[in-house]
Amino acid sequence: MRKSKPKKRILLPDPKFKDPYVTRFVNNLMYNGKKIVAYQIFYDSLDIIGDKLKSDTKSPLEIFKQALDNVTPQVEVKSRRVGGATFQVPMEIRPDRKISISMKNLISFARKRTGHSMADKLASEVMAAYNQEGGAFKKKEDTHRMAEANKAFAHFRF
Repeated sequence: MRKSKPKKRILLPDPKFKDPYVTRFVNNLMYNGKKIVAYQIFYDSLDIIGDKLKSDTKSPLEIFKQALDNVTPQVEVKSRRVGGATFQVPMEIRPDRKISISMKNLISFARKRTGHSMADKLASEVMAAYNQEGGAFKKKEDTHRMAEANKAFAHFRF
């Protein structure tokens, strides 16, 4: 490799909660550089979560973080060609990639949901992930199941 690794950019915390994870999530949520719209969608979804889960003692931001933890995969499978055959090899995931995968899964499954606005869809997907159900949580479970099934090929790691 000729070039050195690029420096890791430091994200500024979001204006409302002063949390860099929120900024990272909003950056993934954003379309066409419209960050204010993405922030509005995220904050509206947290308001919806706060209204629907009033009995819970946690704040909406804590519920969101717990939902992210619930959909974060620990292992993934990568295709590895050995000889003439292609094996699905289970591999550990780097910590920053874990966060990225969980955020992208949560957003993609929220977009696929039925609902009136993106804030409604995102709120319902976050609440489903918090309760360990929904599309993003199922995707994590499927990934873990596939890694478990292909544990015999772990020695092909690279």
